[in-house]
Amino acid sequence: MGAGPGHKGVHPALAPLATLAVGAAMAMYLYRTDPHQPGHLFPRCPFNWLTGQLCPVCGSTRLAYDLLHGEPVRAFHENALVLALTPLLAWASVRWLLAGLRGRRWKPAVPPRAQYALLGAAVVWTVVRNVW
Repeated sequence: MGAGPGHKGVHPALAPLATLAVGAAMAMYLYRTDPHQPGHLFPRCPFNWLTGQLCPVCGSTRLAYDLLHGEPVRAFHENALVLALTPLLAWASVRWLLAGLRGRRWKPAVPPRAQYALLGAAVVWTVVRNVW
């Protein structure tokens, strides 16, 4: 997997390392800032702002805060779907980083059936959490 247009001279590890650095900085800010309380810099979900309904990822900031503070049950109540997908997201992040450190660009291939399953789960989750 050689460097294509726009990738000339950029090491494949740059993007995952930059993402890791930004994520670490955000986690440090989040650890010290309780999103359950008003007065923080976290923006409101645009979908929630427009509709008043919860989107499939609403509550993810609070979920991350709860996990950082060792409260998985509270995190579950914020967003069970995102919590269930966290191991998959962590695996994909590590795979991306390791590929980059080895000088390769990782381009995950998600089969159409998996894409439809994720989309379906997101739609069902959105309906269930807003009706329940």
